[in-house]
Amino acid sequence: MEDLLALALSDPGAAEARARQVTAVSSDPHDRSTAHQALGIALRDQGRLEPALEELRAALVWARRGGDSGRLADVHATYGGTLVIAGRSRSGLRQLDRAVRVAPTPMTLLRRGIALLLVGRHRESEADLVAALDGFRAVHEPVGEARAQHNLGYLALTAGRVDDAERHTTAAAELFARSGLEVEALLARQNLGEIAYARGDLPRALAVYAEVAREYDVLGQELRDIRPHLATARCQAYLAAGLVAEAAAVVDAELAVPDTNAVDRATLQMRGAQARLDGAEPELALVLGYAARDAFRKHDDSWYETRARLVLVRASARLGRGGRRTAGEAVRVADLLDAERADEAPVALIVASRIADADRRPALLARAAAYRTRRTDLVRASGWLAHGLERELSGDRGGVLRACGRGLAALDDHRRLLGSTELRALATGHGTELAALALRHAADQPRSLLRWSERWRSTALAQAPVTPGGRPVVESLVALRDVTRRLSEARVEGEPTEDLEKERSRLERVVRAEHHQVAGRADETPAIDVDELVGRVGDGTLVELVDVDGVLHVLLVHRGRVRRYVAGTSADALALAESARFLLRRSARGRPYAPGDLGTRLEQVLLGDAARLLPEGPVVVAPTARLHGVPWALLPVLAGRPFGVVPSAAQWLRARDARPRHDGGVALLAGPGLGTGGAEVPVLARRHPDAVHLTGEAATVDAALSALDGARLAHVAAHGRFRADSPLFSALDMADGPLTVHDLERLTAAPHRVVLSACESGVLAPVGADELLGLASALFALGSAGLVCSVAEVNDVATAELMVDLHAHLDRGADPATALHALRQGAEGDVAAATAAAFVSLGV
Repeated sequence: MEDLLALALSDPGAAEARARQVTAVSSDPHDRSTAHQALGIALRDQGRLEPALEELRAALVWARRGGDSGRLADVHATYGGTLVIAGRSRSGLRQLDRAVRVAPTPMTLLRRGIALLLVGRHRESEADLVAALDGFRAVHEPVGEARAQHNLGYLALTAGRVDDAERHTTAAAELFARSGLEVEALLARQNLGEIAYARGDLPRALAVYAEVAREYDVLGQELRDIRPHLATARCQAYLAAGLVAEAAAVVDAELAVPDTNAVDRATLQMRGAQARLDGAEPELALVLGYAARDAFRKHDDSWYETRARLVLVRASARLGRGGRRTAGEAVRVADLLDAERADEAPVALIVASRIADADRRPALLARAAAYRTRRTDLVRASGWLAHGLERELSGDRGGVLRACGRGLAALDDHRRLLGSTELRALATGHGTELAALALRHAADQPRSLLRWSERWRSTALAQAPVTPGGRPVVESLVALRDVTRRLSEARVEGEPTEDLEKERSRLERVVRAEHHQVAGRADETPAIDVDELVGRVGDGTLVELVDVDGVLHVLLVHRGRVRRYVAGTSADALALAESARFLLRRSARGRPYAPGDLGTRLEQVLLGDAARLLPEGPVVVAPTARLHGVPWALLPVLAGRPFGVVPSAAQWLRARDARPRHDGGVALLAGPGLGTGGAEVPVLARRHPDAVHLTGEAATVDAALSALDGARLAHVAAHGRFRADSPLFSALDMADGPLTVHDLERLTAAPHRVVLSACESGVLAPVGADELLGLASALFALGSAGLVCSVAEVNDVATAELMVDLHAHLDRGADPATALHALRQGAEGDVAAATAAAFVSLGV
């Protein structure tokens, strides 16, 4: 009968059926006790807690009848553990204490150790688990040893002892696998994902979680007791990666499952509250946080309760609900986490310092700053932020900037572990406060402000994409391309699209997930030398915009000097930029092009006094990420001169140094469905008879990528689609489907210069701290020197004519900025003028 208990843990459904057969026919107290106990375990692990407790009470009755103290102690231990899971911790621990007193066997010690771990009494739990491990080893019981090792690994992980956690968990996974316990082996492997996360290796953690989730599905069992743990682990990793929507979705899906036990539900609610807080939904974070805190309190789980209280404090502070009561709670929570030396402690201490009494702030920040030596990059960065804030209180400007530099360096280490362009860009969001603090203290010194602006601007573009490679990524992209093509055809033909839209969404999730699991490279990104930058600008002019606490500061670099001016607010600039794009969109559709004073107003809010002091000649503009989509040609001061736009001054220097490949040729591509049929491409093909010319069915994604790889000059006439919701799926339509950013990242060599004649081909999504994602950013990251693209909707016919003239200037040796300037000056008619104004030169 003892194998029935093991079956209850490995296959609850089969154990339930067999146990019910025993209870129906047997009157033997030992057999009946064992069968009811197995039923209790099976029902508990299926989430049916009340029926499970009834069966376990029946098991106690039959165990007492049998008079076997060991049997009785074992049932007491199972009953106690189930009571703890059901949220009745005190009653459950009394049952477990009774079991250990009657029979201090390895199994009863293991069960009490697990229960103590669940309620956050970690020191007592470790003592029981170590004793259980020694006992199982003494009797050569590998399954019991594996379970003790597994729980010791989890305990070590919660205590921050990552090496111990990995040692215990690896041993547990091997023992479970050798014993044929697939589910428990999977759970141990899942915990290895949590350990990878604790080390800061997000790609590895996400890969492990995805693999475990697939194997759970293959097993086809209910697994209700395991899936919530996977959901909470994935949520935590997604939040660290900046994938807030994914974090909320995985928790919401699991919360929708009925009959989840109280402890798991509370943990899911707490992680969901964290996701809502990071997603700027503090009100919902409070709702979930209160539910989690109350459940943990009822369950007597002080460890998790403290973390739920931290979420509540952060949400209250975000909503401006400071006050004496919130301040007191913030300090109490910070004290508890600091006493644990928990990874959450520096954040808790910083939050407390902001809402507690002013006289307590220095001590709280000093304690948070102690975490700047931690091994984990994100925790170390929080410690350096605290140190910077502490130095700010002392009026130590140099100390503030040094602390910010060390904190951003820690985040550089974190970002280098990531192979996904999206994750690298999102990761910079962790440095937003550090960068803002540095900019605030550098604002009155132009060269220092330029240095700090460049320190955390477009850093993801400085790292070339890590090409995923391998069949899974290729197959998923091909499948996505095919589904998207079929979806477009179905829409044109008026056929149902719902199933195709669902399949496209599923495949996009697959592609993103595969890219998120790619490991990064340890490449160092050289810091920009401001003196070298200023020297290389020379007689030219660089204008860099910096957002300092919502106000635009304009840095004007010219002839060895850096001057600073204060302009308008970012909010006003964004509103006017949207009005400008609306004007161009109307004009592209045939309405009169009448900008009036819009350009002047836009110029004043973006450049302020710098506009009238701008030297003659070409200009390079480096706007903030959110202002990259401004139609810059509408500004009067720029309309009459050549200008280029770059994500950062560092990117401008890299573009200037880029050289075309010696064997690079010309690539001319025309995608399907254009109103003009890509009319400029045949004209350009006649001018460049040696060019790779792809049109019609020949213009496939693979053929386009082959033509683009290492080209000296590429022209792509194709419909473009910018995806604000997922910028790396922004695409150019080819004959067999979309050519996405994910496809471009697979190029081995960037085309030197690219002309994209599609609508909004130059629109980039601001993400992270000051990063950009989209078609243009992908080409920059690969090493393209310059692009000509649009930041607004354009007229197809006018664009075709404009492109022919543009290439005529390029063929005569003009750079893109000069060529576009000439086109703007010669544009005749509203549509032509609006079209010329919509195009910008990115890079050089």
